[in-house]
Amino acid sequence: MGNADRGWGVLDLTLAERRDAERGVEVKKVAVHGAATVRFEHRHGETRLATLYHHDPLRVLLPTPRRGDLPVAVLATTSGGMVGGDRMDIDLSVGPGARALVTTQAAEKVYRSTGADCRIDTRVAVEPGGWLEWLPQEAIVFEGSRLRRLTRLELSGDARLIAGEMLVFGRAAFGETVTHGLIRDAWEVTRDSRLVWADALHLDGAVEEALQHPAGFAGAAACATLLHAAPDAADRLDGLRALADSMESDARVGATAFDGLLVIRILGGDARAVRRAYATLWSGLRAAAAGLPTRLPRLWEV
Repeated sequence: MGNADRGWGVLDLTLAERRDAERGVEVKKVAVHGAATVRFEHRHGETRLATLYHHDPLRVLLPTPRRGDLPVAVLATTSGGMVGGDRMDIDLSVGPGARALVTTQAAEKVYRSTGADCRIDTRVAVEPGGWLEWLPQEAIVFEGSRLRRLTRLELSGDARLIAGEMLVFGRAAFGETVTHGLIRDAWEVTRDSRLVWADALHLDGAVEEALQHPAGFAGAAACATLLHAAPDAADRLDGLRALADSMESDARVGATAFDGLLVIRILGGDARAVRRAYATLWSGLRAAAAGLPTRLPRLWEV
C-alpha cells in the first residue's frame, strides 16, 4: 500500500516493523480494522457474484475458477500480519441454489502482542439449496501473541457447507515454541436459527503446559478442525474415516457425526503433515458430498 492509504489511519507493517514484531519488539502502529463482505447468488442458471466489499487491509480477489469447479473468492491481507489491537470482520454468504468456494491467499501471521488482542470474526451464511466451502490457510500464532477468533456458521433449510480452520503453534523453522499468550478459537453452528454446536479452545497465560501435556496437545506443532454441515452429513463418516486410515501421515485424525454435522479434528507434531491431512480430507469430502473435483485451489498448491 502506498502513503496515500496511510492517511486513512490504516498502517501496513513496513519490513523493519515486521522484523521488530517477529523479534517481540513493540511496534508503534495504528490498529487496523479490516472488513470483507462477499455474497454469491444463483442467477440465470449459474452462480454469480452479487455483493463485494472490502476495507484495508483485507482485499478480495476473484481468480478465474478451474474448468468444472466452483466460483472462487480469495481473501488477502495486505498488512503483512496481525499485531495487538488489529481486527478483521469477514462476512461470507451464498443465496438459494448458489455454490462457491472462499479461501485465503496465504497463511495469517499473528505477531507477539504487548497486551491487546487480535480479533478475527467470521460469519458464513448458506441459504436453502446452497453450498459453500470456507477453507482459509493456516494461522501461525507467534510466541506472546494474543488471538481471539470466532467463526459462526448459519445454515437455512437443506443448506450444506464445508468449513475449516488450522492453527500452527510458533515457527518451527526458527526453533520457536509458544509458551505464553492467548489462543481462543471458537465455533458456533446454527441451522434455521437453532444452535447445533458450539465449541471453544481457550488457552491463556502460560499455555506451554497445555500444549506439551500428554493429555493436552502432547507437543503438537499444529491442529485443525474441519466441519461438514448437511442433512446427510452422518453418511460421510465411514468414508471419511476410511480415507483418514489410508493416509500415510504422522498426523492423528478423529471424526464424529451428530445432528447434521460431521466434525473432524487433526493434530500433529509437524505442521506440514497436518496441512496435508487437512487438504486430503477436504478434497475427498467435497468429492463425496457434492461431486466436486478432488483438488485444491491453486493457491494451496504454491
